[in-house]
Amino acid sequence: MKSVLFWLLLVLGGTWAGIALWVQFPQARWLPALFACALAAVIWARLATPYGWPALGLLTLAVTAWYLSLSPRADRDWAPDVAHLATGRIDGTIVTLHNLRAFRWQDRDHATETWETRRLDLDHLATADMITSVWSNPDIAHLLVSFGFTDGQRVVFSVEIRREKAEKFSSIGGFFRQFELALIAADEEDIVKLRTHHRAEDVRLYPLRLTPDQLRVVFLEYVKLGNDLAAKPRWYNTVTANCTTVVWHLTRALNPDLGLDPSLLLSGRLPAWLYRMELIALPGTLAEIRAAARISPRALAAPEGADFSAAIRAR
Repeated sequence: MKSVLFWLLLVLGGTWAGIALWVQFPQARWLPALFACALAAVIWARLATPYGWPALGLLTLAVTAWYLSLSPRADRDWAPDVAHLATGRIDGTIVTLHNLRAFRWQDRDHATETWETRRLDLDHLATADMITSVWSNPDIAHLLVSFGFTDGQRVVFSVEIRREKAEKFSSIGGFFRQFELALIAADEEDIVKLRTHHRAEDVRLYPLRLTPDQLRVVFLEYVKLGNDLAAKPRWYNTVTANCTTVVWHLTRALNPDLGLDPSLLLSGRLPAWLYRMELIALPGTLAEIRAAARISPRALAAPEGADFSAAIRAR
């Protein structure tokens, strides 16, 4: 039994550590090769000496110490679209929101870059819409939440990876501390139009049924998250700290007994969960609601210069 456990730990731990080294050191491929030599030494110690378990323990301690030493940072050379995190100052009912992104995209990689400061009155907070964006597998979607105010302002919050320049998203890298976690605040003509026009994603908008008090609670939870991430960076994780699971933690402020659901992993199924909870403010069956929520065709048909937010909500 001990022999089986030894080889199982060696294979599983060696695979995990090899991938972690590959992700963390893309320009130093000799490190995974060096680690393979260390694994070979452990195998030799197991087969030729009585010190197999001590050798495995030492290698495990070394790799664990290295991995735990990795710390999320705020001072990397960030990609332009995640160069700044949303933060806010709260003074009574007034929220001064800093670093709201208002890019105007020419294509999926290039934009006229603008970062703004907005003054928002919580007494004018009127609506919240959940926006899902699917690029490939319909079971996997990116989640955004757009808040509307009676003075016409709209703010979209999006929990994203914080990439460095030249980095690309990797779901595998998201398991191995490759990316920090970012909260982006943006206007809809930036963050939604990027997905409908330049990424050709299937974007759907679901109005949410929330009371004024609930709207305020969720909005302020986003502001608090932005302030927390600016003060203390955190790692993104493909499963435990992504756009869906973070929103789940935020909405638990409304209902502390909110249970786990498979849609936290299969985020494209989140509308079905909200439908069961009667939180979607659209009539009809789930299939009818999903069809009515699809905004990509309306966005693409909107004339240049039109009110983008009004166009995607036209019925």
